[in-house]
Amino acid sequence: MSRVTIYSIARELGISASTVSRAFSRPELVRADVREQIMTEADRLGYTPNRAARGLATGRAGIIGLLVPDITNPFFPPLVRAVEQAAGERDVAVLLVDAGSNGAAEPRLVRQLAAQVDGLVIASPRAPSAALKEAVAGVRTVVVNRTIQGLPAVICDNTGALREAADHLVGHGHKKLALLRGPATSWAAGRRAQAVRRWADERGVELVELGPFEAQFEDGQAAARVLVESGATGILAFDDLMAAGVVSGLAELGVHAPADVSVVGCDDVLLARTMTPALTTVTAPIDQLGRQAIELLGQVVSGEPVRSVRLEGVLTVRGTTGPAPRRHRG
Repeated sequence: MSRVTIYSIARELGISASTVSRAFSRPELVRADVREQIMTEADRLGYTPNRAARGLATGRAGIIGLLVPDITNPFFPPLVRAVEQAAGERDVAVLLVDAGSNGAAEPRLVRQLAAQVDGLVIASPRAPSAALKEAVAGVRTVVVNRTIQGLPAVICDNTGALREAADHLVGHGHKKLALLRGPATSWAAGRRAQAVRRWADERGVELVELGPFEAQFEDGQAAARVLVESGATGILAFDDLMAAGVVSGLAELGVHAPADVSVVGCDDVLLARTMTPALTTVTAPIDQLGRQAIELLGQVVSGEPVRSVRLEGVLTVRGTTGPAPRRHRG
């Protein structure tokens, strides 16, 4: 049985071999319905693109790099999966690198990746902007959940949802709120803190700011005693992992959500939906973040005009929020 080639597919469909080739190497240049026909026929015939040969012909490796700050944070595995699925649909492989919560290492890791890939997706980086821009110089790059001047980005703007979450707490009689700030070098942490701070100023609500804390379960647990001492009954944590730690730490002190305090997280990772009680949180469109990042990177690689993308989180109310204890309602 002869080997299946792009010419075999082209002959079966009555189209040019160059169109078949573009469907695999530059899918954005092929009409969607034609591309679908090509992929269906390729599957039927058992065709597998030769990535090495294509790389020699096009000067491309067929691989993109994905840098994440901490793969153990439950926000990132679904983002990685979304990026890999979207890249796979373009017959592009993903090389994943974890910075291990070490922002100082990110520029070095970016430079190492850049030598091996056609483009980069950098998720929630913590390194200074100048250092990152220098590291990605000459490399097609998209940033997720951070803005860096001159680089296209896909961000999740949680401002509206966080304001809604704070209003939700006040509407349940909470007079004093606490904000647990995230990592000092996190762009998202700064944005979230700014949104809650402005809301409190506008509403005239007492807000206690604590932190910065790392986005870790243990840091949330450690903050529990300080939260109790603050007298706040409504708590807004940087992310779900920290919020889960807060709920656990408070329970160890005999303070329970939602009977004694109300706790809100951010991101809506799997943990938020499986803990007991389930966590009230801001749901981020994680799958869309990953897919939009690949879409943007494809446009950058193709030399098309690119505009950054802004997505929005939405408030999801579950079991960790409720009425303030009667003694705190005033």
